[in-house]
Amino acid sequence: MEPEIITVGLDGSPESLAAAQWAADEADRRHFVLRLLHAWILLAAEVADTPPDRDQNAGARQIVRQALEVVRERHPHLQIIEDLVGSEAEPALLRAADESRMVVLGSRALGTWESYALGDVSLDVVGRADAPVVLVRGSGRAQPEGSDPVSTTHGPAPRIVVGVSLNGPCEPLLAFAFDAAVSQGLPLQVVHGRPLPVHAYAPWGVDPDAAAEVVKEADGELRDVISPWRDRFPDVPTELTLLPESGTRAIVQTTQRAVLLAVGRRRHRPFLAPRVGSVAHAAIHHVTCPLAVVPHD
Repeated sequence: MEPEIITVGLDGSPESLAAAQWAADEADRRHFVLRLLHAWILLAAEVADTPPDRDQNAGARQIVRQALEVVRERHPHLQIIEDLVGSEAEPALLRAADESRMVVLGSRALGTWESYALGDVSLDVVGRADAPVVLVRGSGRAQPEGSDPVSTTHGPAPRIVVGVSLNGPCEPLLAFAFDAAVSQGLPLQVVHGRPLPVHAYAPWGVDPDAAAEVVKEADGELRDVISPWRDRFPDVPTELTLLPESGTRAIVQTTQRAVLLAVGRRRHRPFLAPRVGSVAHAAIHHVTCPLAVVPHD
């Protein structure tokens, strides 16, 4: 049986190096292979005995070599594939997603879609890849091996957070989240936002009875969905968080101590609809921890 692969897309930026570190930590924990991929459309054919000063691929090689050195410093025994591809980045990463457990990209800043990993390709990769895509901010450098990803000095302990909509099946998303919690040895917080209906509002504010009824109904639905996963992963401490808010607001409010946030993306969306939904869109722009966007039907 061939080992699983985690692919990280490299472009020479500090953000892609942070992504390589995160991907290497994850690959080491899971005993996977790490692929360091750099796509350059002008990649020249290999010619034997080419002097270094005439090597047209020297810059592309250096991008991969730099990431390799960073990763090797922390993971000297990790199995690594160095992959230079003569292609545009987007199709190269989408092909890699077909062969990988996940694709990891660097994420640059809070800003427009175009500010994300590898220039302007990340939105299409996030919206089209058949594997989960993890976005890692440049400031989110991994901690030394054996240390907690986030200090527990103040506030709740570090955890994996997953946002669940309950609008349809989401097994791949929950499988990814529970698997991540097992891999990192952390509790899992399952978050669901349920906006209050119009009839819950009165001239003086929110009708507490109507609000309580909505919350109770949503809580029952959430427990029914998560119960089989708790049985499947009995060693993962699982906390359910239900907020009378939209899904986007609920996610943004509950990720302060998250070391990883997982949200879903439906593979089949209406024609002309955005490639990702509103929750994933908000998370990409506002959440600072590593973000996994997981495709599901």
